[in-house]
Amino acid sequence: MPDNSRPNVLLIHADQHRFDCLGTYGNPDVQTPNIDALATEGVRYENSFCPFPVCTPSRYSLLSSQYVHQHLGWTNRCTLPAGIPTFPRVLRDAGYRTKAVGKMHFTPTYLDVGFEELILAEQDGPGRFEDDYHRWLRSEGLVDRIDLMDQRAEYRQEAPEVYWDTVGAMPSDLDEAHHSTTWIAERALETLQGWEGGGHLLMVGFIKPHHPFDPPAPWDALYDPDALTLLPGWTAAPLARDVARHPGYFRHVDLTEAKLRRAMAYYYGTISQIDHHVGRMVDTLKQQGCYEDTLIVYTSDHGDYMGFHHLLLKGNYMYDPLIKVPLIIKYPQQTRSGTVSQDLVNNLDVGPTLLQAAGCEIPEAMQGNDLSANAVGRRYIFAAGWGGEEYMVRTRRHKLLWCRHPADSLCFDLERDPLEYHNLLQDPAYTETVEALRQALLRWALFDAHSQTYLDHSAPVIKGDNVPPRDDQDAADLTAYFRDRMSAPFEPT
Repeated sequence: MPDNSRPNVLLIHADQHRFDCLGTYGNPDVQTPNIDALATEGVRYENSFCPFPVCTPSRYSLLSSQYVHQHLGWTNRCTLPAGIPTFPRVLRDAGYRTKAVGKMHFTPTYLDVGFEELILAEQDGPGRFEDDYHRWLRSEGLVDRIDLMDQRAEYRQEAPEVYWDTVGAMPSDLDEAHHSTTWIAERALETLQGWEGGGHLLMVGFIKPHHPFDPPAPWDALYDPDALTLLPGWTAAPLARDVARHPGYFRHVDLTEAKLRRAMAYYYGTISQIDHHVGRMVDTLKQQGCYEDTLIVYTSDHGDYMGFHHLLLKGNYMYDPLIKVPLIIKYPQQTRSGTVSQDLVNNLDVGPTLLQAAGCEIPEAMQGNDLSANAVGRRYIFAAGWGGEEYMVRTRRHKLLWCRHPADSLCFDLERDPLEYHNLLQDPAYTETVEALRQALLRWALFDAHSQTYLDHSAPVIKGDNVPPRDDQDAADLTAYFRDRMSAPFEPT
């Protein structure tokens, strides 16, 4: 039975949500009243970072409170080793009922990381042909076509011209009831409606606002592209160093202001759709009498350039719009209500904070800090990217991006150059600063001794009626179903 003396935990985890694309973070256009309201009753962290700007590595770091060079999950096709403690496993062992719904991006799909139950909606990899959401879409005779052409190479190479012209920003080909955001929210609400007392953990992983930017009606019409304020950092053309780093999922040199505005409008539409369902979750908690005693977290796995340096999506240098993430924590009984923290924090801090609130001992293997204290006192923030080819060390003022090829490395004075234009790596006035940052990075990890990605398709999975056996033919049948549906001509909404 749930322990009524312990708080409930609701962790809402978005995908690719740029930190300043919320009203509470100062965005003048996006409508997010429900997430903003959580910030007024909790703590908004202004300097929150992810440890690795890729989906699965970042998720494993969130769950384990370890950096990627420790848990070895360097790519989206990796496995969290079973011996590493995670906050859901610690909570489960302490008597909590633990559940996750939505996008998790594990290998194997239903990997046991401590959740007793997984109700999944995946986007890429084998998971989308094994999960609950796509099995349900098939039962409804539907296909998320825009998402498939955006995410799967075999369909993307055949995508129509409209997909490329719009950088994947189009109204969804699914109605709202069948869209992944609504489906995930409905599964979350069903869970919350069953909460009585304390001792529950629910993690809600939204696929959005990750590309493609395809909100369903009416969210697709919520924003006028021409009326939006371009986000800080937009330039008329990409920087040469950025194009040399990576040409872009959509070619950066082809990005125009009109395309960016369209992407922003649909990106904001997906965020507002999530916000609507966050409000429904909060209302449900209040109806259940659980809101006051529930710790609620809103964060993301990484950001999106969304025009910064004329870039879109991710996959380039770890500039702030990519590596910074929103972090809002509403503590039980609204302690620290309305607080804005300037501390340097990391998504590794989420697990220890949840465990502290639940009265659980924080495992020594966890690297994060308990954020319920008034001050974290961290001097440096660290992150890795590009599969271990790039590392970040950052203070409040200075930032070093140290690359395996030193000529690609960058250093910025964020006080004088907050938009990260001017590389000071070779500036004599910053020699001591660069060396101090580099030494801090070396103390953090011997990063040039890159470890192998850990992948184990036979790793333990959870038990459940919805978990397919490893040799299940249904995954192949589901793949064939979507292949057949994708063979029909595409007709944009």
